[in-house]
Amino acid sequence: MRYIVIILTLLIASCSNNEFSDKTSIESKIVVEGFIEEGDYAQVYLSSSIPITDVVDSTNVLNHVIRSAKITISDGTNSEVLRVKNDKNRIPPFVYIGGDFKGEAGKTYSLKIEYLNRIIEATTVIPKSVPLKSAEYVKNNPSDTTGYIFVKFDDPIDEKNYYQLATKIDGEEPVFVPAFYGNLDDQNFKDPAVSVQINRGVLLFPKTKFTPYFADGDVIFVKLRTQNKEALDFWNSWQNEIVNSKNPIYPSNTSLKSNIKGGIGIWAGYGHSTITVRTPPKK
Repeated sequence: MRYIVIILTLLIASCSNNEFSDKTSIESKIVVEGFIEEGDYAQVYLSSSIPITDVVDSTNVLNHVIRSAKITISDGTNSEVLRVKNDKNRIPPFVYIGGDFKGEAGKTYSLKIEYLNRIIEATTVIPKSVPLKSAEYVKNNPSDTTGYIFVKFDDPIDEKNYYQLATKIDGEEPVFVPAFYGNLDDQNFKDPAVSVQINRGVLLFPKTKFTPYFADGDVIFVKLRTQNKEALDFWNSWQNEIVNSKNPIYPSNTSLKSNIKGGIGIWAGYGHSTITVRTPPKK
């Protein structure tokens, strides 16, 4: 999730400090954003939920980070305990990451989180990747200094697929951010040859003021993920919270769809294809 976000990403649940009290952990929920992509190691962000009345800022987020849990993933044959890595390029700056085996399409991966007296579990399958054919930076007018990304890919006609489009601006965003309205169900495609516009998604604590478009001078990594229905439902519910000006980042309720037993959030397997887009130099 990888993700935003996820990423963010974006429910971006991350990890809690060691002074986190038993009382607080009992009253709050454990929030998970975990993913394993085809060809890459598992990543998990872990946190406790922030009450809806609290201010969501970088200081408060760090107070809800959980970095002392034991997280185990398994593909049914191999298993490993994830290690905590400090990533200073993002807030919160902690991620649990694997290193023993990478994700494979078609395999089922289980997640088990042990924290204090809690056990949190989930399973997911990595769908087959679908390749991007192209990604292009397009302006409404040649004199504009901003534009959007249009992508093209072929949806396999003999498969049921759910997709997520995500972008990362080099040097500005540390993670791939799910595009706004970038979660797609192939039942809505009129043609297997898909062409769609990407609108920038919302990053937690961005370095610069958020805009929904891209700009001259950007180097943009564009990713097409294949995902399961559970992940599609989760990210759609997350997006609805953003639209309704609520706080989906460290939620205090169960408004988000979830496949996490004993907590809230998402454990997802993703196929993926990535293209780099280089925009014209700034004038």
